[in-house]
Amino acid sequence: MLARTVRSLIRPSYVATKQAQRGIASKPAFTFLPSNALPSKPRGKGLTEIRGPYYYPVTATYLDELLSDWGAYVDGIKFAGGAFSLMPEERLRLLIEVAHKHDCYVSTGGFIERVLSTSAGSPQVVSKYLTACKNMGFDVLEISAGFLSIPTESWINLVEDTKKHGLKPKPEVGIQWGAGGDASIAELESSGTRDPRWMIDRANAFLDAGAYMIMIESEGITENVKSWRTDVISAVTSSLPADKIMFEAADPEVFAYHIQNQGANANLFIDHSQIVQLACLRKGIWGTRSTFGKIITYGEDGHKHK
Repeated sequence: MLARTVRSLIRPSYVATKQAQRGIASKPAFTFLPSNALPSKPRGKGLTEIRGPYYYPVTATYLDELLSDWGAYVDGIKFAGGAFSLMPEERLRLLIEVAHKHDCYVSTGGFIERVLSTSAGSPQVVSKYLTACKNMGFDVLEISAGFLSIPTESWINLVEDTKKHGLKPKPEVGIQWGAGGDASIAELESSGTRDPRWMIDRANAFLDAGAYMIMIESEGITENVKSWRTDVISAVTSSLPADKIMFEAADPEVFAYHIQNQGANANLFIDHSQIVQLACLRKGIWGTRSTFGKIITYGEDGHKHK
């Protein structure tokens, strides 16, 4: 009954078959102009995850219009700050349904951190949260612990329990203690950082436990730092599978750096306002002096050697 009610809320302009959506996405204007070939959706590399409601409201209407134009370049929508818990249930379901209509997954973001802290790590409360997320239509559950001290074994238990509840576990790891809360550079510096090896070892343990992907926290690396820790980025990319890591990169200079150094198929998390800029960079049609005409792909969909 509720699902029927939700569907009835969708405006007529929303309604389009998946076949029609794919048809529009597969026929951009100016196809005679060459540009980089990228993997088609659903893809396993070159993923773009965008931030949903948090710094700005993102409504179902806005999201549908955005993805109607740019959905071919977006793979996932991520909530931040637990914003979804404040939305009316029918509106949240509608937003998730719009994302799914455009073949995008929906991630909870790292709100489980608050669930853990307010429940003293209660397995019963966590299970109720995971069940509610699954029933609401979420696909991916990010497992963050930037503010918490959690043994690796407990993180692994969370990965396994998340998978048992039918969600894709996506642990977030980083080198910065206290990351994820819009802290200042001074606050983060006073908290200290971890050795990159610590982060990489745990990421490997989470992948072994069945993690779908690893999110690399940007704070302490490229965000809220006086100088970027490019050594950490190099350590991550040389130690972990490229298709299993996603970098937070909600800054044009940061995602340009990742594309320049990892190529067009880097998995990146950005703000929804940056979709166009990143798409132009991946496709190699525009950029800054350091990237213009320099981003190339070979052997991808549409350009495969025969």
